[in-house]
Amino acid sequence: MILRPRALIERLKFGLLPALMRSSLASAAPLKLADYLALTGPAPTAKIAYGNAPSQYAELFRPAGDGPFPVAVLVHGGCWTIKYGGIEQMRNLAGALAALGIAEWNVEYRRVDEEGGGYPGTYQDMNAALDLLGEQAQRQQLDLGRIVAIGHSAGGQLVQWIAGRERIPASSPLFTAHPLPVRQIISLGGLADLRHERALIAASCGRNTVELAGAPSAGRPDVFADTNAAELMPNGSHTVLINGELDTMSPPRAAHAYAARARAAGDSASVIVLPGASHYDEVAASSPSFKLVLPAIRRALGMMDKPD
Repeated sequence: MILRPRALIERLKFGLLPALMRSSLASAAPLKLADYLALTGPAPTAKIAYGNAPSQYAELFRPAGDGPFPVAVLVHGGCWTIKYGGIEQMRNLAGALAALGIAEWNVEYRRVDEEGGGYPGTYQDMNAALDLLGEQAQRQQLDLGRIVAIGHSAGGQLVQWIAGRERIPASSPLFTAHPLPVRQIISLGGLADLRHERALIAASCGRNTVELAGAPSAGRPDVFADTNAAELMPNGSHTVLINGELDTMSPPRAAHAYAARARAAGDSASVIVLPGASHYDEVAASSPSFKLVLPAIRRALGMMDKPD
């Protein structure tokens, strides 16, 4: 059976992958941590700081030719720690998307084991990085009307949080006035629901609530009110959760649970499960799984494939 790209998207949407495609994808060995850490990509067009700390910068990957270009905000994972790679690995995806005419804003940020990282610094870095993107858009010929945020693992939590920033109260240190709206979200093996998936996050990454959401206080008794993406809905977003079938760090079960909460809150969410894939195939453009990830990115940006 030969599926045209639009038909493939519909198959993906309803989880009806043809048996032949499933067999083809599952035939490749799933990526391991060492494979992920070895991922690389081209050098960025520019590296632009949004703060004074060493980790407060973003990399711009600007496609060849004239814009305006659609934009993918990339946020790396690594269990919110410097131990498991990060922005370098996301260059693999950035290079592949830039070759297709999509600009990338590849964000680095302070993590829990860096000075100023964790709560509230990591979230404040996301705010600052997106503010800088807004400032650079005209100069770099970036079309902010066509924007998607793509995060992997811990980065999935951060991009899912980005979508709901307008709901954060002004009393929170995470509040930012007039945040750049990002309604299209793609979470690759995201560990997003800090409240409901605390046990999974602790088991997969060794992270605890205080590191990621701060300590409760009289003025802030619920630490999830401004940190947890699931608390910041509805926000008008559409979230695509993409998880490897064999992912044990962020299993498909977690994706389906979050999507159900999003839909119950009034937002749009869908799940794609990558056959035979691990926690790392979903972020690697060099993996066979990329042929299933790419249509979701193109659809989020309004770049519908032409018929074969």
